[in-house]
Amino acid sequence: MQSTRTFTDRLFLVIKGLGMGAANKVPGVSGGVVAFVAGFYEEFIYSLQKVNKTAFKLFFNGRFKSFFNYINGRFLSLLFLGMIVSYFSISKILDYFLIHSELYVWSLFFGMIIGSIYYINKDFNDWNYKTILSLAIGILLGVGISFLDPAKENDNLFFVFFCGIISVSGMTLPGFSGSFILILLGNYVLLLVDSVNALSDTFYEIIVGDFSVFRNSERITLLQVLIVFTLGSVTGLVTFSHILSYILKHYKSITTASIIGFIVGSLGVVWPWKNTVYRLTDNGAFIYDSAGKKVVSNYERFIPDLNSETYLAIAYIVVGIAIVLALEWYGHRTRKVDA
Repeated sequence: MQSTRTFTDRLFLVIKGLGMGAANKVPGVSGGVVAFVAGFYEEFIYSLQKVNKTAFKLFFNGRFKSFFNYINGRFLSLLFLGMIVSYFSISKILDYFLIHSELYVWSLFFGMIIGSIYYINKDFNDWNYKTILSLAIGILLGVGISFLDPAKENDNLFFVFFCGIISVSGMTLPGFSGSFILILLGNYVLLLVDSVNALSDTFYEIIVGDFSVFRNSERITLLQVLIVFTLGSVTGLVTFSHILSYILKHYKSITTASIIGFIVGSLGVVWPWKNTVYRLTDNGAFIYDSAGKKVVSNYERFIPDLNSETYLAIAYIVVGIAIVLALEWYGHRTRKVDA
């Protein structure tokens, strides 16, 4: 799998990692959908599933090359490189646009998810009472989760570790938004905004020779939170991959139908014309945007007015659909060339 990739393939894998990282940051959007649509979902799960006792035995015996090949290391390293770069670059850009052009960001992702539903459903023909039931359950779960209210922020390290395990599910379960789950758990701003920004600021200050960070107790706390969250994410990623690898092997049709249902049900989370609760104060009186700034309106869903802004948002939805269809065309063309 590793040796047959050209330089272009490797470059596109990094770009797919960028997309996956960006998707994981946006509430309601799942990095797993990117993997599914871009055609590397099963290889991703398979590679993570190879992080097992055999892999650890190879690593601790100093057989690093064998370890790297065993876990499909080139694939994972390129993908995670894209994700890491995304968290400190594309994610920052997304934060900016979520503050200044939130409607159009949600519209673009709404269109991409509609395109993803079409893509996943297009080649799925195994409909029977089991898969239809799985589809219905997936839709109900997606809809149910989208109407839950968020909890208050909690920086207890055990809870942060648990948040890491749960949030990473969005990378392995298409349609299941880990970042939206973090909103429900009350820790979205803490874990995906404040702590990530704290790490970026710390790197910058150290590079310019400012070491006052080591006397900043608030910054140290945020860095500790980020480390524990990362450890939880790695634990969840490996654990979920083993479970999903088994499920995909034995119940692929039911799993695919559930994924389609869950994505359909979670469309309400990314409905463009809404305000989202990102963080509550202690008395629950205020809501915050994706940058942690207070906004005055309450959480609501509504039908948009027909004006120029709405028409432009609809255009972004169409662009989002077109992006997914373009990815599908590229993936089909690549598979044709390989054949």
